[in-house]
Amino acid sequence: MDILPESNDEYGTKQYWNQRYAQEANGASFDWFKSYSEIADILRNLIPDKHSKILMLGCGNSKLSQDMYDDGYSNIVNTDYSTIVIEKMKERHEELRPEMEWHEMDVRDLKFDDNSFDVAIDKGTMDAMMTVKGDIWNPPQQVVDDCTKEVNEVIRTLRKGTGVFIYLTFGQPHFRKRYLTVPGTTLETRELGEAFHYYLYILRT
Repeated sequence: MDILPESNDEYGTKQYWNQRYAQEANGASFDWFKSYSEIADILRNLIPDKHSKILMLGCGNSKLSQDMYDDGYSNIVNTDYSTIVIEKMKERHEELRPEMEWHEMDVRDLKFDDNSFDVAIDKGTMDAMMTVKGDIWNPPQQVVDDCTKEVNEVIRTLRKGTGVFIYLTFGQPHFRKRYLTVPGTTLETRELGEAFHYYLYILRT
């Protein structure tokens, strides 16, 4: 089974992900970048309250939510625009992790009320929207619009004054800050890793 796309820009399409998740075996998982065990200490520090309401953006079949839940974060709401993966993940976790929620939803058009969440986490989702062909120094308007919509929707649904948006990516600040620099918020950037660097962006409302 070949689950790799013919070109990277397919990572930004719902069709590719639905096809991939339909082909993958039940129980399959994939994590972009770091696993929870590698960033657990950082997340525990950023989210000290285990009762925080957490929004997972583009959850896919990652083990991040599962591992966080098992670490005590039981109030996790997972979203993905793939109906297939949401149904699979709901079925996989409904007995062992009954408090977790699963919703088919596009990060660019979240259906939650304003001020609904304490924390939002993106681990690779925004990156997938940046795979459209074009100049990385001057991205296509579609990329600008998609990423801006996601960030605006996240800020809208986070609690004002206390909300935290955590974004893990390999994208260097020059290519990411343009989407994360928003009036009325603060942005912190951390560099992770040694041989290969990842970046953690922490936007506070």
